[in-house]
Amino acid sequence: MNRHQAMIDQSRRFAQTQQLRVPILLAPMAGACPVALSVAVANAGGMGACGALLMSPAQIRQWAADFRGGSTGSFQLNNWIPDPVAASDADNDDRLRAFLAPWEAEMGALEPVVGSQTRLDFEEQCHAMLEAEPAVISSIMGVYPASMVAEMKRRGIAWFATATTVAEALAAVSAGADVIVAQGMEAGGHRGAFNANDAQTSLVGLFSLLPAIVDAVDVPVVATGGISDARGVAAAMMLGASAVQLGTGFLRAEESSIAPSWAEALAHTAPEDTVTTRAFSGRLGRSIRTRYVTAASAQDAPDPAPYPTQRALTKRMRDAAARSDRIDGMQAWAGQSARLAKAAPAADIVNDLWLETLEMLG
Repeated sequence: MNRHQAMIDQSRRFAQTQQLRVPILLAPMAGACPVALSVAVANAGGMGACGALLMSPAQIRQWAADFRGGSTGSFQLNNWIPDPVAASDADNDDRLRAFLAPWEAEMGALEPVVGSQTRLDFEEQCHAMLEAEPAVISSIMGVYPASMVAEMKRRGIAWFATATTVAEALAAVSAGADVIVAQGMEAGGHRGAFNANDAQTSLVGLFSLLPAIVDAVDVPVVATGGISDARGVAAAMMLGASAVQLGTGFLRAEESSIAPSWAEALAHTAPEDTVTTRAFSGRLGRSIRTRYVTAASAQDAPDPAPYPTQRALTKRMRDAAARSDRIDGMQAWAGQSARLAKAAPAADIVNDLWLETLEMLG
């Protein structure tokens, strides 16, 4: 058996274990994983996904029910592991409000809503994910508590743990992870670093991270970050990945729900047109370099507040930008291979990725 065939066989075994036809996973992007997109990916043989970070328990259960109404395929539910509560800085928050006010006005923000929003309870979200009984529950920014891991295993739910370093991968396997999702720095959206303060200093590219994690752990590894075409899939498999996970690569799919200006911008975004920033949520993420991102990173701009304070402070601007389809105030996440994302039905994207990968690997 030649080496390429061995790589293909490894991916096929992983797919069979996960009840998939092809080793292609949709990334669980909070707020950008409509049921229709996951259904289309799953019905094409891949794995659907839902980022549950911003969802109530009832919304998590409803998403799972709606998915099952359209597909018998597999899906993953994902949540962030909460950060320790950060100390507040009222003076800096006031500076941020003053900095954001002109952006809110430019985007056409509505009057602020009176009253505070109820913060979502992580334990209640976890219970809802368990009750939904997906094929996979995945994590980012840490590891689940031992009690959650034990309950996943009791129910036969696989745990896919995102890691951005070898040390994180080893920690996740030690905690009971069944699969490691190796997230390269090229990935769009939030960095999965276990420690928020390490996110900016541990920016490891996928081609260095992936083989290092494959060599270090004894569980399958899924590659994610900067993969948007078959060349990326084939390269990841050659470096030892059992499967790939795409986020930005599906954002221009027909079933995607992102704003038109965001989808259009992705087609023209070169790798150097993306940047890591804390300006939207307080947690580091990779975004298109918009006017707001550039202004927020200027030397005289106030420091972003920790998550979730920064997310709350930017909400009016982000919501208004989404309503008016103005990308300069929008949370326009994008990986470094954004321009390779195709505007096509999600099923075609899945099928083309796998067939072209097989051709490349002979």
